[in-house]
Amino acid sequence: MTKRDKIVVIEDEADILEVLNYNLKREGYTVVASRNGEDGLDKVRRENPDLVLLDLMLPGLDGIEVCKRLQADPVTSNVPVIMVTAKGEESDVVLGLQLGADDYVTKPFSPKELLARVKAVLRRGPLRETRAAGERITRDGLVVDVVKHHASVDGEPLTLTATEMRLLHFLAAHPGRVFSRDQLLSRAIGDHAVVIDRNIDVHVGAIRRKLGRCRDLIETIRGVGYRFKDPDEE
Repeated sequence: MTKRDKIVVIEDEADILEVLNYNLKREGYTVVASRNGEDGLDKVRRENPDLVLLDLMLPGLDGIEVCKRLQADPVTSNVPVIMVTAKGEESDVVLGLQLGADDYVTKPFSPKELLARVKAVLRRGPLRETRAAGERITRDGLVVDVVKHHASVDGEPLTLTATEMRLLHFLAAHPGRVFSRDQLLSRAIGDHAVVIDRNIDVHVGAIRRKLGRCRDLIETIRGVGYRFKDPDEE
């Protein structure tokens, strides 16, 4: 983390905003605060931050709509978002991820936990679309080249369908990033195949079987979705 790391905090509760502001600045981050969604959107566009901390329950333009607009705007679509909210049900976690949030912290939270999440998301960097990660990906004997439609483990070619190749490449291109099933449908598959939500589980299961000894590189995040193992955690 460097002094250049800038975080826009969009939070309407003054006491929570003060806690966030204090702890983030103490860690060396530059903090730009906002108390409502409209102003927060303007500040994200103007400040070009490295991360947005976004409360879900905001007056006027709520956090859900703010997140949607951030994702829809090419200027802000790659800015990582951590949702901070009192809603802690599993369905809300999934909703936040489906909207494009990178992580989700529930109130009440400990400053230590929040800072750990912030550092983890900043370490990953902005999400790269699969087409921007078109280079050949290699990891622990696994090779994935989506352009050539080639994948292998220890030099042994894998027989993958087009959908399996896109899913594997997308996950491998974003190590450590958790994706819900809906995100994998829209970002990794798109209009290329007719696939429904739970069929993602079937495709991931097939990919794992074909990966053999590398099967554990794809991790299941219970109640949320899947991720490709972060090399920093090994």
